Amino acid sequence: MNLETRLKLLRALHADPSLSQRALARELDISLGKVNYCLRALIEKGWVKAGNFSRSPAKHRYIYQLTPQGIAAKILITRRYLKRKLVERDALLDEIERLKSEVDAAGEKV
Repeated sequence: MNLETRLKLLRALHADPSLSQRALARELDISLGKVNYCLRALIEKGWVKAGNFSRSPAKHRYIYQLTPQGIAAKILITRRYLKRKLVERDALLDEIERLKSEVDAAGEKV
């Protein structure tokens, strides 16, 4: 599971622990199988705890709660992801400036 998927999944579960796997798949635009795989991995790491709705007539429904370790991991992953995106943004801004310079040198204005 890549960093972006992990972060999106942790953020979605933090915002709404009652989201079904199907709803998570739609929200994150990934397959249901990948959601299932990722959730199992997060549960194995101890970052997410899955529990049944005790009074729900649909006993197969789960609530996915972030554990304290999951919340700490979400913060660290967010920090890493933000750092990476800032580097990408800076590189993109540099590329934009280079392209503008090339266009200006060719005598055309953007």
